[in-house]
Amino acid sequence: MPSFDYLADRLAELNSQHRLRTLAARQPEGVTFVDASGRRLINFGSNDYLGLATSGLPIASLPRESGSTASALVCGWTPLHQQLAETIAELESTESAVLFPSGFAACSGTVATLAEAGDLILSDALNHASLIDGCRLSRAECVVYPHRDHEFVASVLKQRRHEFTRVWIVTDGVFSMDGNVAPLVELSDIAELFDASLVVDEAHGTGVLGKTGSGVCEALAVKDRIAIRIGTLSKAIGCQGGFVVGPKVVTDYLVNRCRSFIFSTALAPSTAAASIAAFETLKSEPERRHRVQSLAKHVREQLSISTSCAIENSVPIVPLIIGEDVKAVAACQTLSDAGFFVPAIRPPTVAPGTARLRLSLSASHTDAMVESLLSAIKKCGILNVG
Repeated sequence: MPSFDYLADRLAELNSQHRLRTLAARQPEGVTFVDASGRRLINFGSNDYLGLATSGLPIASLPRESGSTASALVCGWTPLHQQLAETIAELESTESAVLFPSGFAACSGTVATLAEAGDLILSDALNHASLIDGCRLSRAECVVYPHRDHEFVASVLKQRRHEFTRVWIVTDGVFSMDGNVAPLVELSDIAELFDASLVVDEAHGTGVLGKTGSGVCEALAVKDRIAIRIGTLSKAIGCQGGFVVGPKVVTDYLVNRCRSFIFSTALAPSTAAASIAAFETLKSEPERRHRVQSLAKHVREQLSISTSCAIENSVPIVPLIIGEDVKAVAACQTLSDAGFFVPAIRPPTVAPGTARLRLSLSASHTDAMVESLLSAIKKCGILNVG
């Protein structure tokens, strides 16, 4: 048998750095869960922003099939998949939508497929790993620009646009570990000026931001200026899977050329049915979106970390920057002892020296839960740990 001692050594090194991750079985019960030791914790770590994942969606008819049996192109695309794609396209005001088995597959596959040799990708330094992997898989040249620095993007294109057939500006809409938003108005201006295509991952914006819950592109009034947008069904929508919306020629091309779509089994029909019900709830119960936005504003105000950007203050991702990994882990444990789960986020997910607690809010959190958490944070002096 081959020796894997080198892997054990690497894991030991991660452990010494307080960066070792392990799986923990937790039984969800609404907005709380019971951990392996039997403790009940209020969950401030999930992406269930609207509380749909644990609320019991009103699904009209749940398919009995446990799986889709094949990839979408073979025989895994059912009338439910078609209905879901049309529902998403309507919300996003686009010609077409295509479904993926995960948001990761949608992001990585789309960028890798559309950006080709002879093209240039400009990618935000804090983009999600799925977008980063898509850039790496493509044959295009990739320039990583400083976080949200649209002036840097413009400078690169002013100097080098003539070198490339096509240019792709790729960015998260809402950045998952910082809770801030991309400068989409400025990037749209730059894309139009230099004949570039802007691609936005709406994973943490869909369902939360915008007048109809379409996302940050809607909130910033640039939906009609950004042809290709990517989203997920696994966060505010409360289900699983990913999607890409845009002109039909784009989604048709992805269906024919995107490997993460072509060679993946399609979403389970039950997931498609649940997602349809979730989008119906998104439309009929806007109070969920208003609730979580209100909680986000309140928490930021109470912790004195609000910004001048109204949209950003409405994002239900609130980072509590601590600094050192060991202190972030200790802070996580302190809140756990007080009855709250707020995960510690460490490198390589975030840059060294910026370890943090990532506080995620849900419409299902009660006022009492939020006030108790704020009290625990202030009592423990967590924001002053660094």
